[in-house]
Amino acid sequence: MMKIGELELKENVVHINRVAKVVKGGRRFSFNAIVVVGDGNGYVGAGLGKANEVTDAISKGIENAKKNLVHVPIQKNTVPHEIIGKYGAAKVFLKPASPGTGIIAGGPVRAIMEAAGIQDILAKSLGSSNSHNVVKATMVALESMDNPYSVSKKRGIKISEVFE
Repeated sequence: MMKIGELELKENVVHINRVAKVVKGGRRFSFNAIVVVGDGNGYVGAGLGKANEVTDAISKGIENAKKNLVHVPIQKNTVPHEIIGKYGAAKVFLKPASPGTGIIAGGPVRAIMEAAGIQDILAKSLGSSNSHNVVKATMVALESMDNPYSVSKKRGIKISEVFE
């Protein structure tokens, strides 16, 4: 757990990938780490770290994720509305769930939802299962979410009218 300003961030490694570079003497291995950080209260970020050692790749991923923190609107422990996030060939469908449902999502999406502090959600990963693109698609979906206050301001109506 780390502190940035007043945020207590929890780190979660989503995926570690070993890549090989073929050189004259054989193969040279290095590692990619996809890491998610979040405070469990609406702030979440994802990052990619690359290094020759796993621990270095993870620490670089954490630093990258801290630079990419976004605020997610959370309403009654779930997301405010349905949304589809797309990145490359990966599509992620996020749907609000009633209280007590829990996080129904695959690995990469689940890690992001837990880090963000969303407790009830239905998610489906469509298209590519590449964890890097699924993480990016989920982040795109969360970044483009609207909270009811901004919607009411945009439309020039009361907050109670947004839900009608």
